[in-house]
Amino acid sequence: MTSLLVNGHRYDVDVPEDMPLLWVLRDVLGMTGTKFGCGIAQCGACTVHVEGAPVRSCLLPASSVDGRHITTIEAIGATTNGAKIQKAWLDHEVIQCGYCQSGQIMAATALLDTTAKPTDADIDMALSGNICRCGTYVRIREAIHAAAAA
Repeated sequence: MTSLLVNGHRYDVDVPEDMPLLWVLRDVLGMTGTKFGCGIAQCGACTVHVEGAPVRSCLLPASSVDGRHITTIEAIGATTNGAKIQKAWLDHEVIQCGYCQSGQIMAATALLDTTAKPTDADIDMALSGNICRCGTYVRIREAIHAAAAA
């Protein structure tokens, strides 16, 4: 039995020890905001926060985060920086297809949590593992700067 603390709620799940957190979130808990992209932790679509740090959930065994605080896209807007990022995403019309955006928002929020006024280089580094097939990188950068200034 694995005990997960997701978005402020405790869930006791009986899943295989090596089951990735992504599949527990999506298939067991029904939280489908976190997306499956590549399955090899390279695209960033599956990014969630564990104890405030962005991590790829597609390869992370759920058992490895037993008892640790997990935040998903479903709850990031309840945080100060998450709300700023989500508003900036809308204001700057970042979203095109939207598939990568939950991971992008999670990475951007983690950046603002550690760096109040990120430079372009800070943004590039923090989001380097998040791929956007639609190429909205310029708007992503603009939105992060706007959220930081808010």
